[in-house]
Amino acid sequence: MIESLLKADKAELTQSTKKGAPVVLSTRLRLARNLVDVPFPERANNSQRTDVMTRCADQIGELTQMKHGAFFDIAGLSDLERQVLVERHLISRELCESQSGSGVFINKDQTCSIMINEEDHLRIQFLKTGFSLRSVWKQINRFDSSLENGLDLAFSSEFGYLTACPTNLGTGLRASVMLHLPGLVISEHMDKVIRAVNQLGITVRGLFGEGSDATGHVFQISNQQTLGESEGEIMTRLGSVFKTIIDHEINARFKYIEKNRARLLDQIGRAFGALQNAHVINSNEAMNLLSFMRLAVDLEMLPEVNRSDVDRLFIECQPGHIQYAAGEGIEPDARDLCRADILREEFLRLPALDFDKVNKLV
Repeated sequence: MIESLLKADKAELTQSTKKGAPVVLSTRLRLARNLVDVPFPERANNSQRTDVMTRCADQIGELTQMKHGAFFDIAGLSDLERQVLVERHLISRELCESQSGSGVFINKDQTCSIMINEEDHLRIQFLKTGFSLRSVWKQINRFDSSLENGLDLAFSSEFGYLTACPTNLGTGLRASVMLHLPGLVISEHMDKVIRAVNQLGITVRGLFGEGSDATGHVFQISNQQTLGESEGEIMTRLGSVFKTIIDHEINARFKYIEKNRARLLDQIGRAFGALQNAHVINSNEAMNLLSFMRLAVDLEMLPEVNRSDVDRLFIECQPGHIQYAAGEGIEPDARDLCRADILREEFLRLPALDFDKVNKLV
C-alpha cells in the first residue's frame, strides 16, 4: 500500500538531490491543531473520530500543496508499513499505535505529512534536509492559513490554539532539528550540552523522538514551550541555540582531532572496513558505523556527493525498511544478514578514504 512512497524518486530524506550540510541532517516544524466543538481524539468515540478523519482528509486533499499526495487510513496499514512510515519520520510512534479513525496525508515529495487523530485532531508537519528553519516556517505557515480557510479550528484569545496537552497550547508550534553530534559524544561533552539547553527550555531526544536512543550520534533538539511566545520569537530563540550547538560540535571535533588524531582515523577506517566487508550487522551497529562515514564526509575524507548516500542509509538500514525490502516474514537474524549485504554493496562502490585530508587539519 505504501509502495509508491518507497519508490518515489524525489523523496526529501531519501532521494533528495539538494546539497546536505555538516552537523545538520534535517529541519522539521510541527503544528498542533483541533476542530471546534469536537472532543479531542482520546475523548472522542469511534464515530466522532471517523467523522473528523473524513472531514480533515477531504479538506486537505483540496489544497494545492497536497496535489498528487496520498492519504492512508492507519487501520488499513500493516504493522510493517506503519513502522516504515515511522522510520521515515512521516508519522509518530503514537499514530503508529492508533487503531480506528486515524490517518495520514503525505505529499508527493514527502516534505509534508498531516497526521489525523493522533494526540490532536491535526498534527501538521513539514520537513526539509539541512538547516532551514525560516524556509520551513514559511511553508507550514502558508499551509496552515490555507487549511484554516476550510476548517473551523479551536482557538482562544487567552490561550491561543487549544490542544489536548497543555504543553502545546499557544502557537502549537514545535520546531526541531536533527543534529549529528559525534564530536560532542566521543569527547564526552554531550551531557553538558543537554543540561545547558534544558535550562533554556529546549529538549534533546533520540532519532525517533521521546524515549528513543541517540544511536548514530543523532539527536533531535526542539523547543518545549509553545505558550507565551510568538512563532517568530520561538524561531529566533531556537535558531540561536542550534547555531551555538553546531559551533560547539565543530570545536569538539577539531579539539578531538588535535589530541586523538590516530584514534579517530582508526575509528573511521575500521567503520569503513566493516561496512565494506561485514556479513552480519544489526541496526544499532549500522547507525554507529554510518555516523563515522558522515564524519568522514565532513572531514573531506569522502567526497561531498556521498553525504546524501550516508543520510539515506541512516533511514534505509532501519529494521522496517530492511524487512520491507526482504519480505515481511523475515526473522531478525536474517535482517542482519540482509542489512550487511545492502551496506556492502553500497560501500564497495565508494572511493577509498583520503586520510591525508585529516593530516592537513592538524
